[in-house]
Amino acid sequence: MRGSISALRIGQGFDVHRFSRDPDRPLVLGGVVVEGASGLIGHSDADVLSHALADAMLGAAGLGDLGEHFPDDAPEWAGASSIGLLTKVTELVGTSGLEVVNADCTVVCERPRLSRHTADMGSNLAAVVGAPVSVKVKRAEGLGALGRVEGIACLTVVLLSSEGGSK
Repeated sequence: MRGSISALRIGQGFDVHRFSRDPDRPLVLGGVVVEGASGLIGHSDADVLSHALADAMLGAAGLGDLGEHFPDDAPEWAGASSIGLLTKVTELVGTSGLEVVNADCTVVCERPRLSRHTADMGSNLAAVVGAPVSVKVKRAEGLGALGRVEGIACLTVVLLSSEGGSK
């Protein structure tokens, strides 16, 4: 029993970005472009959902955080696709002998309404990490910065397993 428990690792991820005032900046969440919505400010495409998942994976694997691997002041990551960054994180986690079992993500925002996009977001993320990813959306019910529609946040939990159960 102890061996199987030690083969599992859990990580949590969090990310938050403010809305941009640039009308040409797209809102990207889980690799889905949400048409007609204001984009988020960030060095990359500011996909809070992909960022939170990547951070959870890195944490579970003991590999630091997203900012260590993709600093927001490094020119090579300017405008980067967060799905591309998540792909690199998945490879890094795999190299360390771990694989994703599943992930559960909660996006918190007042607007835009995202429920019709969650299945596509989950499918995109699952295709990258190679495991089921659930995506839920919650409103902040008018409370705080998220409730005032100043940005979007995401909280994620991921479960990793060592290949062969030896880690």
